[in-house]
Amino acid sequence: MRKLAISLDPHIWVNVHSGMEALFMPYDHKNVTPEGLSAYRMKLLLEELNKIHCHKRCMIGSGGGSVGYLAHGTATDYMYDIVKAPMAFTFEIYGDGTASQKDCFKMFNPVDLTTFNRVLNDWSAAFFTIFKLVPDQLDVHSKAAASSSNLDKWVSIDEYLDGYLVQRKSRHGKKMEVLEVGMQEIRTYFRLFLLSSVLLLFMFCSRISKASRQIVSAMPLSHLTRT
Repeated sequence: MRKLAISLDPHIWVNVHSGMEALFMPYDHKNVTPEGLSAYRMKLLLEELNKIHCHKRCMIGSGGGSVGYLAHGTATDYMYDIVKAPMAFTFEIYGDGTASQKDCFKMFNPVDLTTFNRVLNDWSAAFFTIFKLVPDQLDVHSKAAASSSNLDKWVSIDEYLDGYLVQRKSRHGKKMEVLEVGMQEIRTYFRLFLLSSVLLLFMFCSRISKASRQIVSAMPLSHLTRT
């Protein structure tokens, strides 16, 4: 998918999550937002979405500075820093803060029809607003002709998946069928399972032996001598 993302040269990336209501921009792996014009445009867009569709309930800022922890290696940071997508976001579209920690489904999903329809309508409309506002902000139309000349760099999703599923390289650099790679991994896991089983058996036997010695040493001497 990394190769596919680079070949498409996207203008915008949105990673959809649930767990809270928030509109995040980079970065996830540090407690700052990017600098420059693109960051300013991203923040303006998020503020507009928050006002129109989130009804000013959503938190806005960097993921790393808003959720209470840093997340390294996220798709949003990769799309912004490496793929160079001008706009990259993570949308947290729903969260029930009153749900019990034991009820994971309710924490992350609307469970009644009214709330479900509200979430669906608000966030569907938010994407249409993005499609309306972003082209003018990024001047996409004037760049369309230039980007159309680079169509030869694009990767067909069918060709990409065929190449991924038919052939992969093993750890030794040899091309192998996916089934063969899978069998190789299964054999590796089986060896590790056998090794861990032997170690556990050894520890168990050692524990029994130690316990037996303690029982024998604790028995009265009269029980060990003949009458």
